[in-house]
Amino acid sequence: MNIPRKKQQEMLWTMILSRKFSDSLVELCRIEGKIPGMMILSTGQEAVGSGVCAALKQDDVIITNHRSHHHLLAKGADPKGLMAEIFCKKTGCNKGKSGTLHLTVPEVNAPCTTTVVGATLPIAVGRAFAQQYTQEQAVTVCFFGDGAADEGSFHEALNLAALWQLPVIFVCENNLYAGAQRYEEHTRVKDMAERARAYDMPGIIVDGNDAPAVYQAALEARQRALDGQGPTLMECKTYRCRGHGEQDPQHYQPRDEIRAWQEKCPIPRLSNMLIASGIINSAELQEMESMAESIVQEAVRFAEESPYPEPREALEDVYV
Repeated sequence: MNIPRKKQQEMLWTMILSRKFSDSLVELCRIEGKIPGMMILSTGQEAVGSGVCAALKQDDVIITNHRSHHHLLAKGADPKGLMAEIFCKKTGCNKGKSGTLHLTVPEVNAPCTTTVVGATLPIAVGRAFAQQYTQEQAVTVCFFGDGAADEGSFHEALNLAALWQLPVIFVCENNLYAGAQRYEEHTRVKDMAERARAYDMPGIIVDGNDAPAVYQAALEARQRALDGQGPTLMECKTYRCRGHGEQDPQHYQPRDEIRAWQEKCPIPRLSNMLIASGIINSAELQEMESMAESIVQEAVRFAEESPYPEPREALEDVYV
């Protein structure tokens, strides 16, 4: 794959930043009362968000789900504003009103994240319809999990997107578990991408721990959408190395399975490849890791020192 050096470096950087961000949240969640709400992380899945978002332009839109931090960071969200919002602070990207699970970052064209399983799909179709109607040269990417692909909204969204040839890319992060339910316990088809055939759209299977492969597939799907050829379903096969949320002890995930997937971690996979090809060296990798650590530490400091919103502010930014 002939991927520009800067793109490969960008993917590695956003994966490292996302992992440092998640690792800090793991530690913060161990402090009672530190962060409100349920913390849902994407440790081990970073190549999907980094690969897809590296293929996008500023005007392209992402609609994402409860496991959204790595998508938003890869799209360019400010770590300080994101962390402050997770802390429900006034300086957060949503003024402390959404917390960790219903984030929106309009400045990077991420207008919606939602914990409602399957809800991202019809929203993304609506946004893609608006892009087509106003003749925007942009696409919408919809991130969702394998569990959402068993919701009725999945089939309705794919059917309508195919019928109207909308500029939308459906990205299924198949991490083998829907909550505590393993993939084969809720779905008969071996590959989720097979379902694309029912809607006469391409169904592509990608190694979700291979950021360059994800990037290449997303780039081709984006061009196809811009050329008026309609939607694509990408199934990125990856793994959720932590529980459904940080309160989840993962009793249902075999320990040897977790260890085996940790050995397939997308970050050393890409960093080793870039070092071997001379795109970066070990010192540059260490510098990236140190920089990401500093950025995350500063984001946590900013969030901790920021004030909570005033009660009266609950009535602001409300529309009827």
